[in-house]
Amino acid sequence: MESNQQYLESVKKQFLYYKTLGEKAIDQLEPQQLFMSANEDSNSIAVIVNHLCGNMLSRWTDFLTSDGEKSWRNRDAEFENSITDKAALMQQWNKGWDCFFNTLNALQPNQLSDIIYIRNEGHTVLEAINRQLECNSCPTTS
Repeated sequence: MESNQQYLESVKKQFLYYKTLGEKAIDQLEPQQLFMSANEDSNSIAVIVNHLCGNMLSRWTDFLTSDGEKSWRNRDAEFENSITDKAALMQQWNKGWDCFFNTLNALQPNQLSDIIYIRNEGHTVLEAINRQLECNSCPTTS
């Protein structure tokens, strides 16, 4: 059980690091740069933030009791340029992260082996956390 608690503490630090790293990168850019794509095959930072938010809201809302792919999620719309300014971008950023951290902080070490579902496929809680870790390091593959 102690190793499960250590894992939770470690992963919380890792996610906080990724969140902080993202915020530092966003702060280094001019506001208009957040909405630019390098080419037609790439996504702007705003689109990536919107997708990460949608992913975290879907996966971590009612995490232990409902499928991680919610019926209300419109994944395709996450890749549209719907965010128009930096304040709205940061609101989406924080909305997703808050949902995720609220759930992660409420987890107990003994729940890491519980089974949850993502797209009707069973995963342990630990596997779902690791899947989110992968998503946050490569956000277009979630």
